[in-house]
Amino acid sequence: MNAKTVPPTSQQMKQDTHVNEFANSRKLSNPERVPENRALVQVISSLPDSEETQESKVLVATKTESEAIHYNPQEIEAHYQKRPLQVLRRIITVLTSTMTFAVGLWWDSKRGVVVKNDQRRAAGLRELLTRLGPAYIKIGQALSTRPDLVPPVYLEELTQLQDKLPAFPNEIAYQFIEEELGLPPQKIYVELSAEPIAAASLGQVYKGKLSSGEEVAVKVQRPDLRERITIDLYILRKLAAWAKKKVKRVRSDLVGILDELGDRIFEEMDYIHEGQNAERFYQLYGHMKDVYVPKIYWEYTNRRVLTMEWINGVKLTQTEELRVLGINARYLIEVGVQCSLRQLLEHGFFHADPHPGNLLATFDGQLAYLDFGMMSEIQPPQRYGLIEAIVHVVNRDFEGLAKDYVKLDFLSPETDLTPIIPAFGNVFADAQGASVAELNIKSITDDLSALMYEYPFRVPPYYALIIRSLVTLEGIAIYIDPNFKVLSEAYPYVAKRLLTDPAPELRASLQDLLFKEDRFRWNRLENLLRNARNSQDYDFNLVTNQAVDFLSSERGAFIRDKLVDEIVKGFDALTKNVLHNFTYLLRERVGITAVNETPAATIEQQQTLDHILRILNILQETRGFDPTQIAPQIAQLLFNPGVQLLGQQVANQLVQKAVARLIRQLLVSTEVDSVEDSNLGQSRRLS
Repeated sequence: MNAKTVPPTSQQMKQDTHVNEFANSRKLSNPERVPENRALVQVISSLPDSEETQESKVLVATKTESEAIHYNPQEIEAHYQKRPLQVLRRIITVLTSTMTFAVGLWWDSKRGVVVKNDQRRAAGLRELLTRLGPAYIKIGQALSTRPDLVPPVYLEELTQLQDKLPAFPNEIAYQFIEEELGLPPQKIYVELSAEPIAAASLGQVYKGKLSSGEEVAVKVQRPDLRERITIDLYILRKLAAWAKKKVKRVRSDLVGILDELGDRIFEEMDYIHEGQNAERFYQLYGHMKDVYVPKIYWEYTNRRVLTMEWINGVKLTQTEELRVLGINARYLIEVGVQCSLRQLLEHGFFHADPHPGNLLATFDGQLAYLDFGMMSEIQPPQRYGLIEAIVHVVNRDFEGLAKDYVKLDFLSPETDLTPIIPAFGNVFADAQGASVAELNIKSITDDLSALMYEYPFRVPPYYALIIRSLVTLEGIAIYIDPNFKVLSEAYPYVAKRLLTDPAPELRASLQDLLFKEDRFRWNRLENLLRNARNSQDYDFNLVTNQAVDFLSSERGAFIRDKLVDEIVKGFDALTKNVLHNFTYLLRERVGITAVNETPAATIEQQQTLDHILRILNILQETRGFDPTQIAPQIAQLLFNPGVQLLGQQVANQLVQKAVARLIRQLLVSTEVDSVEDSNLGQSRRLS
């Protein structure tokens, strides 16, 4: 492969070494093609120079071919405040169309028509959203992934919004290619499809071939895109500001949420930015098993034209076609879920629009991501907060969950959590083990929405795109397998992160999880280890080395001390049981009745020993465990300072317990001898 890698920022460089090495394995080409310092542009309109559109254009600061597109709500507001008639015409257009459709639905229901099964109305909804433009098409795309919300007839129609929208004329597309790349299409591509292969909300795609013989997808932007999206964002933003001011129940930053969406949409309209997103996505996630990211041809990419590797494949929702090809659709959904978990919880750079048109099953059984226009980022505090929240949901710790929502900025620090904790218990009462069809992210989100309405929650702007991403992916999962379990798929990865991530936030969460009132909860550790072993990048050596490093560090002192106590309990139980069994056998063989019989282990000690034995069995079944390598691994561990420290602590406590037991036994023995002498003397006096 010979795609160009964009020089990453310092934040992007924070990756595992194996990820960097994998990313560097791609050959680079023509690095000067991608501009690093593009001029800041507020809003760009590329409509034809008619009298009306000339008036409605927002001027740009510079006009270099590589100029960036940035969403600036203040500039947009200043522009449209001077054009109230244009805004009013748009509002009337939207209201008239939607009200006409709504009245039609009402009239049909009055006449006894089963609206949810009406093909004509379903097609009418698709046509309505198409007419209203890109912002509304994206709403339809989101709905097209929700078979649990949308009737099948409507679902089939809305699915066409993903890549079967009306195309714009080839002449305009060819003009854009020449303007952006400096040559007519026939000088760049030896082959180019006569008609678009697909047409989506922001552009249309042609299939082409380069002189090198490589097949490519050529994406060309729609000509009237920015103007139509900008005016809709302006109207929705004004409506959000009005609702925030007038409706007391609205505590969330609706304007901030709209601005976050606006940022993402404007980035999506810049194909240079999309190409950079693709390269960064490849660096972070291209090493994952069965994840494929197409390469970008930077020589033939600019702001309104993107040339990328052509991927042959089938949509994940085309289940019958996948079955015929022998491709396991459910497995690929699992791959997508695991990739999404790493996007949201590990690196924070995530695909905000994973609808079926953007996910393909390749003919060799890989999951290919296609569109990188709408990406977003979640910062480390939010990532760790989400992991902690998942742990608290799975373990029914709703007090901890309420505190997580404070950390995630849903609740202010001064909020009284007392009434909220039992409310969380009601929302997540049946979360664990429920199928997606019964209790999924969407249903949990709906229940949380009711909770947020009743209590002083506020929705931070970053949350909306996360939910969009998860709900969209989950919709595909429901379509393929209604019994797909979200928590059971996510928890192995979360367990692995808790056991291996050195971040202080997660170490604190692990401590809270494993200890309750200073008592070690072995069952929680068993559950973590059992789930973590199902994570694809978790193995025995990983958990052993990282556990030893952590336990021997200052940060692991609390867990280390408590764990040593528990290990000593286990050893104590083992030695007691051995001695008890030995003395019992000895009495049986020689007929000696021991006065000071060695007691068996207590119930608590026996339970601790049982837990330790079960954990050893789990570790034996963990990926990477090799019985033939145990001896050298033990030898290597014995020289580890951390293991030596643990060994010293365990040995010291065992010696202390043995000495204490010996003293106790001597005292008991002396006491018994004294009692016997006293009894003997008394019997002599009586005689």
